[in-house]
Amino acid sequence: MATGGITSSESRHDEQALFGGAMAIVWAIALAKLLLHIYFNNRYGYFRDEFDYIACGRHLAWGYVDQPPLIPFLSRVSLAVLGDSLRAIRFIPALASSLLMVQAAVLARELGGRRFALLLTAICILIAPQYLSNGSLLGTNCLEPNLWMGCAYFAILAVKRNHSRDWLWFGIVAGLGMEEKYSIALFGFGIVVGLLLTAQRRTFLNRWIWLGGLAAFLIFLPNLLWNLHFHWPFLELMRNIRAEGRDVILPFPQYFIQQVLLVDPVTAPIWLIGLFALLFSARLKPYRFLGWCYLVCFTVMFVLHGKNYYLAPVYPMLLAAGAVVIESAVDHGQDEPQPTRRGQAWLKPVIIVLVLASGIHLLPITVPVFSPEHFLAYTKTLPFKLPIMEHARAALPQWYADQFGWNEIVAETAAAWNQLTPEERQDENCGIFAQDYGQAGAIDFLGPKYGLPPSLSGHQSWFLWGPRGYSGNCMIVLDDRRSRLEQLWTNVQYVGTSADNAYALEKEIPVFICRGAKFGTLTEVWPRLKRWR
Repeated sequence: MATGGITSSESRHDEQALFGGAMAIVWAIALAKLLLHIYFNNRYGYFRDEFDYIACGRHLAWGYVDQPPLIPFLSRVSLAVLGDSLRAIRFIPALASSLLMVQAAVLARELGGRRFALLLTAICILIAPQYLSNGSLLGTNCLEPNLWMGCAYFAILAVKRNHSRDWLWFGIVAGLGMEEKYSIALFGFGIVVGLLLTAQRRTFLNRWIWLGGLAAFLIFLPNLLWNLHFHWPFLELMRNIRAEGRDVILPFPQYFIQQVLLVDPVTAPIWLIGLFALLFSARLKPYRFLGWCYLVCFTVMFVLHGKNYYLAPVYPMLLAAGAVVIESAVDHGQDEPQPTRRGQAWLKPVIIVLVLASGIHLLPITVPVFSPEHFLAYTKTLPFKLPIMEHARAALPQWYADQFGWNEIVAETAAAWNQLTPEERQDENCGIFAQDYGQAGAIDFLGPKYGLPPSLSGHQSWFLWGPRGYSGNCMIVLDDRRSRLEQLWTNVQYVGTSADNAYALEKEIPVFICRGAKFGTLTEVWPRLKRWR
């Protein structure tokens, strides 16, 4: 029995398996997916959250109010290397989403799958709406499935090959995941529960899983210390969002249905077969802890009212397991005579075609292949309503609506800036105050071409960056009420309202120039401007 380490022959076999045979086809499909994203990733505009990550990347730190530091850091590297076009900013998500196909196929291979199982797994990932969305926008969702499945891969290797040292790699990937999005802690918790509930509980007698836990903790430690220093901003943010009731809370049937929609309804039988196989089949019994892991993750997310897509990173491993079982069923097992297996061979292309057809039909939901007008007409042909995750409404779903309206807001802000005197436009004489990170980030990213300075805001991480030397005696203020502003400044001038964009979530934003502060200095009033929700 192996106790650790990989021989040179095993390394050569793994290399051939990764790039030869069915995996070569998987790599080709992954490349096609990457090209698909690159082509369509500039169809609409910059997404609200992308402004946030880019702004945070310009203020490098070990943490931010609404996320860990990895994506802001990668966004800064991407801007430096590739530039700031939409295709450049979204290259990392496109690449990560494409590589997820390869990762999932590798999981299928490690679970005992052969050619058809690998291809079916990859195609399920290819067409899944959530993973297509991940490849279309820069965000913490884009790397999350890769990191969760990286952990699943090393857990499978540790059990399958008895390579205990793979638990150390599990911990390293989990630590990186904690620097990308905190939700991977739930996946790790699910793995621990799954191990304890199965025969794999003996793993905890091995020092390597504890060393893996230590590695994860050490990698996460800088962000942990940052959170301690700032009194847990992320927890305060989550508590405020829940108290505000911003997110839609779904009953169990709707929550489950939206899980089905995330990875395409046609693939639901595949991942459900994978789940039941992990929980009950003798063939996948060594990996039963993965089935328990899913049940733990699903239960916790539902009880805590997590958004529907929070659970999306877990499905590649279920799809891989389901594809392996389906392949075995179609082939009637290895021990069946060859003619018997050939008699069912026609099912394989039928399954592939059905999955691809469904994926092509649902593609416009998450990839902007249509103009907004055509997209709205397309949604009327769907047999279901698109998921709603927040109570705010627009003509388009939120993931598209938040790519519109920003240029109009920045243009109106620039109109106000141009009405200032030359003295007021000098450094730190007149600031621009935005109400939320979308407005603030748009001004920071799109404003320089108008000569605008970086914005101020009390929202999310902008609050931590403070008033930056502005006195507050002259301020351009977005999206507020004149009556309220007149309580704070002696002279309030209405400049105008941003042009209406029918597809935007934020539109017709009023802009004011305020002079003669009544509140003292901006530094004195700044603590009251904090808005973490």
